[in-house]
Amino acid sequence: MTGCGGSEHKPVELHVSAAASLTNVMNELAELYGKDNPNVKIIFNFGSSGALQQAIENGGDTDLFYSAAQKQMNALDEKGELAEGTRKDLLRNEVVLIVPADSEKGIMSYDDVASDKVEKIALGEPKGVPVGQYSEEIFTALNILDAVKAKAVYGSDVRQVLAWTESGEVDCGVVYATDAAISDKVKVICAAPEGTHKPVIYPAAVIKSSKNLDVAKKFLDFTNSNVAKKVFEKYGFKSID
Repeated sequence: MTGCGGSEHKPVELHVSAAASLTNVMNELAELYGKDNPNVKIIFNFGSSGALQQAIENGGDTDLFYSAAQKQMNALDEKGELAEGTRKDLLRNEVVLIVPADSEKGIMSYDDVASDKVEKIALGEPKGVPVGQYSEEIFTALNILDAVKAKAVYGSDVRQVLAWTESGEVDCGVVYATDAAISDKVKVICAAPEGTHKPVIYPAAVIKSSKNLDVAKKFLDFTNSNVAKKVFEKYGFKSID
């Protein structure tokens, strides 16, 4: 077996922690990757970037981390948790205001959230859920954060915000454009006004404590390849060149 790639030909389990908004696209990419790399079994842990960051800090079994914001990746970087030279900005996304597909509330803008048209809005929990952080930035920039907080119910990740809006438990929600795109049970009202929040950048990196550094780097390279970019774009993500 000399010269055949050594450990790459032994069965390997790769533990990948990824933001909840990446669930559908990452599952498709893993399937695609598995065709050429049948020896690599990818095990995903999807959730809010904040919860995933904490799990990594607490020694959770993670080879790769895909975050929906720089904040969580920066925290891991500062604590020396990332494998040197592996961090890269992978994707961009947009933040959108959504309503249930059959909504007749007449909600037309983010400003309307502060009006009588909205009794309840679903938001990501801002401490650990990036979409919640972006939402707070938007409503702060519009000078209506206090009014919005009084109506807010907070989800543990962006998919919970989407689910509550789909079911009509809330009048509206704030999610990523890519989450709204996978659901026919919601309508997009508008994207966030220009300049109201930090750019939505998804960084990725290999975790230094990974027992499969080479395999993890290879999968990270794959998710940054032209083949993967086409899949990301299919789900509405924008690649960073």
